[in-house]
Amino acid sequence: MKDKIIDLIEVSSSTLTLEQIVAHLIVATILGLAIYISYYISHEGTIYSKKFNVSLVMLTILSTMVMTVIGNNIALSLGMVGALSIVRFRTAIKDSRDTAYIFWTIIVGICCGVGDYIVAGCGTAAVFIFMLIFGRIKNDNRILLIIKTNLNNERKVEGIIFDYFSQKANLRVKNTTDKTIEFIYELPKKYYTKTLTNEKNIIEALYELKNVEYVNIVSQNDEISG
Repeated sequence: MKDKIIDLIEVSSSTLTLEQIVAHLIVATILGLAIYISYYISHEGTIYSKKFNVSLVMLTILSTMVMTVIGNNIALSLGMVGALSIVRFRTAIKDSRDTAYIFWTIIVGICCGVGDYIVAGCGTAAVFIFMLIFGRIKNDNRILLIIKTNLNNERKVEGIIFDYFSQKANLRVKNTTDKTIEFIYELPKKYYTKTLTNEKNIIEALYELKNVEYVNIVSQNDEISG
């Protein structure tokens, strides 16, 4: 029984030739560059990171190297899992798509490492085309309307907001003291833009009330700039 267990652990894939190893790395590099181009096209502005994009190509090649070394060797695979388990990634993800790109590079690296170029190539082509079509989709910006005024103006402010936005304005916060009240409304950008074409925009209407301390407009989205 002991001998069988030792034989199972020592089972490994046939030794790869230099040509096979080079082929793995070349294909991984080419597909990694395809990922690089996809990331470059689908990201723009402050969310695009040149360093992160270069890291995607590196991660593809490194994943291929790891899979080439491991092969079918159980002992090596267990040792690699143990070694990688101590790694802690602290990089902030600016865009939710970045996580998908990381998985993309790892999967391509695994496929190239085992020599399955067809799956790696077809999968990369499919994801590349998908990101080419849908990669520039963005969340709609939201407008936060912040108003601070005298407590006596509470009903008047709510009336003005209803007149301009009807049910489209969502009240998120209402802070009150014994003398003042602060409103924070969330507005879809398109509805706020429509009010700017009115004869009197929302800001002017609010400031016509007495004792309005401030009216602030804040644009908000789900993307983290850096």
